[in-house]
Amino acid sequence: MAIRSYQNSTPTLGERVFVDDSAVVIGDVEIGADSSVWPLTVIRGDMHRIRIGARSSIQDGSVLHITHAGPYNPDGFPLTIGDEVTVGHKVTLHGCTLGNRILVGMGSIVMDGVVVEDEVIIGAGSLVPPGKTLESGYLYVGSPVKQARPLTDQERSFFSYTAGNYVKLKDQHLAERG
Repeated sequence: MAIRSYQNSTPTLGERVFVDDSAVVIGDVEIGADSSVWPLTVIRGDMHRIRIGARSSIQDGSVLHITHAGPYNPDGFPLTIGDEVTVGHKVTLHGCTLGNRILVGMGSIVMDGVVVEDEVIIGAGSLVPPGKTLESGYLYVGSPVKQARPLTDQERSFFSYTAGNYVKLKDQHLAERG
């Protein structure tokens, strides 16, 4: 497991967090209880903070980074992810804020200053451009992303289901690790 300090900041992991041995977690990063970080993921909190809530899953090959403070953005943008968020394979999250109970589809890119409210699905391969807000309760798709339709009750129930499924899977991985 590659947990690395950077400039006196060491990642902190909540109870029962799984980080795959091939993933890299660097710097000012906090990961909440029962969350999981899967193979070949990079979570790099080197110039700002990254906070990931409980029961969230960051899947294979994803890249999570921040926006540094500088002349074009005096405060920068941290990366914040809420509870029960499923981040699909090969997703890029950069200096954005995701609420609770969100599914980010495989291969999506969510850019600087974006705010994704609670209970949102971002379809696979979507691009969420800088500064956009995605309103709670909708499916968003496309590049650039557009609001497609309200979520169904079944889709809303999927958030907790998939979070729970990944908690069970990471528990199996932790048990095999010993």
